[in-house]
Amino acid sequence: MTPRYGDYQLEIYLNGLDGVLPDLPMTFAGLHRRAAEALPPSVWSYVAGGAGNEQTQDANVAAFAQWGLYPRMFVGAADRDLSVDLCGISLPSPLLMAPIGVLGLCAQDGHGDLAAGRAAAVTGVPMIASTLSVDPLEDVAAGFGDTPGLFQLYTPTDRDLAASLVNRAEAAGYRGIVVTLDTWVTGWRPRDLATANFPQLRGHCLANYTSDPVFRARVGAHASTQDVVRVWTGLFGNPLTWDDLPWLRSLTTLPLIVKGICHPDDARRAADGGVDAIYCSNHGGRQANGGIPALDCLPDVVAATSLPVVFDSGVRSGSDIVKALALGATAVAVGRPYAYGLALGGTDGLVHVLRCLLAEADLLMAVNGYPTLADLTPRSLRRVGRALDLP
Repeated sequence: MTPRYGDYQLEIYLNGLDGVLPDLPMTFAGLHRRAAEALPPSVWSYVAGGAGNEQTQDANVAAFAQWGLYPRMFVGAADRDLSVDLCGISLPSPLLMAPIGVLGLCAQDGHGDLAAGRAAAVTGVPMIASTLSVDPLEDVAAGFGDTPGLFQLYTPTDRDLAASLVNRAEAAGYRGIVVTLDTWVTGWRPRDLATANFPQLRGHCLANYTSDPVFRARVGAHASTQDVVRVWTGLFGNPLTWDDLPWLRSLTTLPLIVKGICHPDDARRAADGGVDAIYCSNHGGRQANGGIPALDCLPDVVAATSLPVVFDSGVRSGSDIVKALALGATAVAVGRPYAYGLALGGTDGLVHVLRCLLAEADLLMAVNGYPTLADLTPRSLRRVGRALDLP
């Protein structure tokens, strides 16, 4: 049975008849404001901040406002089908949870990765689990239920360690590997610098390393936190080149998705190298400032290959999801909104955010006459110009 995501609206209204009002914000602005109050300053700066003066982070968000969706009438979109196929993985909707490296610290109990795994099981929205997590990848996957999950790899300089992490992800039941390309070194992040805070250097979010047999062999049996951090610092951050792509491809038979592709030439070369999907993203503006909004890169990346394209960066609403899909994305990942929901309400807060995003996207398609994702094409959109100043 096709999920009716828009029914979340009816659920909220019916609860209101009994005097029960939502205790969590309904907008991204509300989530942002409340999460800023709920999270410690060091965690807040890490999650909310971007590179440089955050121009690119802001531009990612603003880019969506440059597109408007045409309404189409006499369509009869009473039933909508939001299901997608991503590299042979059948999903009930195109929404994904983007990988967030300090997600564990966003939860009040310090185990946000586990909470996100449970939210995936409840909503059917797959989680892309980060390498940098508070809990081991196996424990995170154990909460997925019937919802498929993906594992995001920050490729270490030690190839044996990389292979071990991928093999563990396969054994734990993950359905694909997402390799992040743009974080072999961290970008200039003034908010984090102002708090002198880099969580991993304090020993946080390193459970996938300390639980790994290859890493444990490198660090020794009785290693202190300082020893772990020292060894991790020497292994994290592999400036990959095209010569490394055959090796990456050889690590797994699972779908291989490369994240951080924004140029069509890179998309074509990655496709020629045997990847299964392209992930168009500028890391939400967290890694490099002064760049191009990821949404502006999306159409050219989509046109460059026939591979599925995952998109993130600047997604704040169901409307943004629909626009990215119309510009050619196969699936759309969201980051900060769900992290904020997690900070405010744990698994329940995260589920609330995902349901809001899906409900808005579903209802937008209903009202505007787009019953399936195939009906959303670039012709569904028009650039929105500044209104004329009429006399």
